[in-house]
Amino acid sequence: MEAERAGRRGAAAAAPPLFVRVAPSLFLGSASAAASPELLERAGVTLCVNVSRQQPGPRAPGVTELRVPVFDDPAEDLLAHLEPTCAAMEAAVRAGGACLVYCKNGRSRSAAVCTAYLMRHRGLKRERAFQIVKSARPVAEPNPGFWSQLQKYEEALQSWSRLPEEPSGPTEP
Repeated sequence: MEAERAGRRGAAAAAPPLFVRVAPSLFLGSASAAASPELLERAGVTLCVNVSRQQPGPRAPGVTELRVPVFDDPAEDLLAHLEPTCAAMEAAVRAGGACLVYCKNGRSRSAAVCTAYLMRHRGLKRERAFQIVKSARPVAEPNPGFWSQLQKYEEALQSWSRLPEEPSGPTEP
């Protein structure tokens, strides 16, 4: 009897919520979340970032989809998509909307994209950004390939911030 109850508790723990708030205007979840127009509307979601090749797009009027076509495979090139995806997410937030980032289970691909967004647009280091993602969605765990690509993204962000400013015009001698 006790083992049966423990099994049920484990099953309940294995099913995280459809999506969670990671930061203001940023949500992370599974593909099931995008299939719920009521949830999307209640959260004010205007952009769904579908980090998959196979999951269906959002089923809600007024919600735009940005598809990042990668499998949850460490060899996939997620890095190439991070900058344009983060820019689209920030544009949606600045326009007064919110973003839901999702993949099949809301664990690896979407968690990596949310981490990248926090790094790029909130100025956080990779470890701190992921800590925020993980505390919001404990099942979050980017695969090793995505984790190393986030490290490369962090290095790129750091190098961009050290670039000298372009002169605004001719300088006087």
